[in-house]
Amino acid sequence: MAAPLAPLVLLLLALGRPALSGAQATESAAAAPHRRFEYKYSFKGPHLVQADGTVPFWVHTGNAIPSADQIRITTSLKSQKGSVWTKNKSIFEYWEVEVTFRVTGRGRIGADGLAIWFTEEQGLEGPVFGAADKWNGVGIFFDSFDNDGKKNNPGVIVVGNNGKLLYDHQNDGSMQALASCQRDFRNKPYPVRVKITYYQKTLTVLINNGFTPDKEDYEFCAKVEDMVLPSQGYFGISAATGGLADDHDVLSFLTFQLTEPGKEAPTSDAEIPQKDKEKYQEEFEHFQQELDKKKEEFQREHPDVQGQPADDVFETVSDRELRQIFEGQNRIHLEIKQLNRQLDMILDEQRKYVSAVTEEIAKRGAGSPGQQGQVFQQEIETVVKTQEEVIRQVKEMRSSVTDALSSISGAQHPGAAGVYETTQHFNDIKEHLHVVKRDIEHLVQRNTPSGEKQKCPELPPFPSCLSTMHFFVFVAVQTVLFIGYVMYSLLPWSATCAAKFTVMKNTSVSCLSVWRNDKSMQSILLL
Repeated sequence: MAAPLAPLVLLLLALGRPALSGAQATESAAAAPHRRFEYKYSFKGPHLVQADGTVPFWVHTGNAIPSADQIRITTSLKSQKGSVWTKNKSIFEYWEVEVTFRVTGRGRIGADGLAIWFTEEQGLEGPVFGAADKWNGVGIFFDSFDNDGKKNNPGVIVVGNNGKLLYDHQNDGSMQALASCQRDFRNKPYPVRVKITYYQKTLTVLINNGFTPDKEDYEFCAKVEDMVLPSQGYFGISAATGGLADDHDVLSFLTFQLTEPGKEAPTSDAEIPQKDKEKYQEEFEHFQQELDKKKEEFQREHPDVQGQPADDVFETVSDRELRQIFEGQNRIHLEIKQLNRQLDMILDEQRKYVSAVTEEIAKRGAGSPGQQGQVFQQEIETVVKTQEEVIRQVKEMRSSVTDALSSISGAQHPGAAGVYETTQHFNDIKEHLHVVKRDIEHLVQRNTPSGEKQKCPELPPFPSCLSTMHFFVFVAVQTVLFIGYVMYSLLPWSATCAAKFTVMKNTSVSCLSVWRNDKSMQSILLL
C-alpha cells in the first residue's frame, strides 16, 4: 500500500507547499538501498550438494555434513564442531544476509550454540562456537547454554573484534557484547529466520522466532551504530556442542549486495570478464544437454510416471496440520475402543455373577422354609436388583462409547466442513467422555455400602474323618499287637536259658551271663 500512496502524498505536499526544496525531496525519496542477490556467497536447497559432496562456492570443515536440502553443522553428539565458509572474499562494502536454520534437541537445555560470521579471514576451526578466536569483523552468536548463570539464555549476542580480543566464553561475552536480545530459538515448529543488514556503518539484526510460517514476520532484535567492518571479508556460519548437544541445521544462507540510491548499481557484465562468461555459458549448455538426456532416459524407464505433478511429493502446511489432526483422532479412537472392551468384560462378569446368584436362590429356596429362609431370599433379591442396575449402567456407558466412536469415524473422513466441523467432533468426543466418567463415578458411589456389608452364606461344616471311639480302638489294637510281638520274640530265649541253667547249675554261671554272651537276645530285647 505504501508504493501506490507515495505519488499522492507527494502531490498533496506539492499543492500545499510549492516551494519544496530539491534537497528535501531527495531526502524523502532515499528510502531503501538497491538490493542485488549474490549467488557466489549464498546456498539454498534442494540439490544443494554436488556429486563429490561439496557445496558450490563454499567450503565446510569439522563435523559439518552437507545434504541435498540443508547443511548439518553439528549433530546432537557431545563435543562436536563444524563450520561453513565462503571460498571467496566479498567485494562489496554494504550487504544483507538472510539465514534460515533449525536448532533442535531432546533436552530442555541445549548447548553450545550457533554463530554467523563476517570476518577478514576464514575462521575454519576454533573455540568460539566452532570458529577461530581473535577474528577481525563481527559475529552474531545464538548462545543456547547459560554459562554465567544469569538465566539470560537462549539469547542473541553481537560481538565485534579487531583481531586482538579473546572471547569471554565463561561469561557468555556479556562484557564484550555490542548489542543483544533474549530470544528462544530451540525446538520451534517452523525454521528460525534471521536478517542481518550492514548499511552505512549500521548493523541491524531482525529475527523470526519460527512460530509462524510467514517468512516476513520479523521483529527487532539488536542494532549497532557507527560500526566499522572490513571492506572485504568472508561470510561463514559455525556451531558447536559441549556436555549437552543439539542438531544445528542451516537450510539457507542468502547474501545481497546493498548499493546506495545515489550510486549506480553495478551490472553483471562489469564484473564478469568475457572469457569467464563464455566458459560459464559452455558449462551451462553442457549441463543442460546432460539434464535433457537424463530426462529422456527416465521417461523411457518409467513411462507410468509421465504427466504426474512433482509437487505431490512435498507436504504443504495445511496437509501436515490435517495429518496431525487425524493422527490425534486415531489415538483417541484406539483409547475409546480399549475402554469399550473393558466395559464388555465388566458386563460379562456381572452377568455371570447374576446367573450364579440366581442358581443359588433356586437351590436354597426349596430347602430353607420358614422366616429365616424368607429373610435370606430377600437379601438375595436385593443383590440381584443391584447387579441388574449395574448392568443397566454399564450398557448406558457402552452406548455412550459407541456414539463417541461413530463421531470419530465421521471425523476421520475429510470433507467440505473444514476446521469447524473437526472442532465440533472434538467437542462431541469430550462430552461423551465426560458422560462416561460421570456414569462410572455414579456407579462406584452407588455400589459402595453405606452400612453393614452383606455376608455370603456360610458353608455347612464338613464331617470329621476320624471319631474319638475309632481312635481309642485303634490305639488298643496297636498295643495288643506290640505286646504279642514282644512275647513271641522272648519265648525261644526263655526255653534256651532254662535248658542251659539245668545243665550248668553246678557251675556258677547264671542266666544273666548267658544273656550277656548272646548278642541276638540283646538285639531282640532292645527292639
